[in-house]
Amino acid sequence: MASLSDWNAGREPDRALVGAAVRDSLAALAEAAPGHSVEIRIPPYGAVQAIAGIRHRRGTPPAVVETDARTWLALALGELAWTDGLAAGVVRASGERSDLADRLPLR
Repeated sequence: MASLSDWNAGREPDRALVGAAVRDSLAALAEAAPGHSVEIRIPPYGAVQAIAGIRHRRGTPPAVVETDARTWLALALGELAWTDGLAAGVVRASGERSDLADRLPLR
């Protein structure tokens, strides 16, 4: 996840770097927690289905997590706690298995 560490280098990242960091971190989450029961959306950069459980095929998934890129990367790096993101309203999570507290930060 080189792009994730590059994003956290302390300077204002460009859009391509943010996009790469989001996609890399989403892929890492999907690899660490394979499945199709939760859709994690980070518009406009990407979305992934992860977490074992009911398989989603069409329409609105049974569980959705959505946030912006900066918040997602802060969660992935451990700079923001899952519960703090929910409490602040910058993370929206609905449905069974949408609690990612034990999956973040990414290791």
